Amino acid sequence: MSEEEVLNPVTIEQQIQRIADDIAKGVRIVSDAEYKAAKLRREYDRAFAVAYGQAEGSIQDRKYAAELATLKERAEAEDAEIAFRHSQRTARALEKKLDALRSVGVSVRTMYGAQS
Repeated sequence: MSEEEVLNPVTIEQQIQRIADDIAKGVRIVSDAEYKAAKLRREYDRAFAVAYGQAEGSIQDRKYAAELATLKERAEAEDAEIAFRHSQRTARALEKKLDALRSVGVSVRTMYGAQS
């Protein structure tokens, strides 16, 4: 919706439908991102446990050795969690955009009704 665009009830309804479609598609995107984040977190936890079990030395030495050995897995898990949270924020933003457009729609329909 640009600043110069003339709004009428039909264009508002079309925009509402597009956003509703995006929200529906977003459900799968959020679910996929959540699944990937959980999967990578499990892989990191497992890799850490294996590395910890194979390490030698004091408890603290073993922990540090396991952390160093699993830097890649941890980064992948954290990146997936960031992507998941981003998809959630995007979904919430679309919901807010839909709410705002519905409010605009009420005003536009009222304006068009007043001109009849």
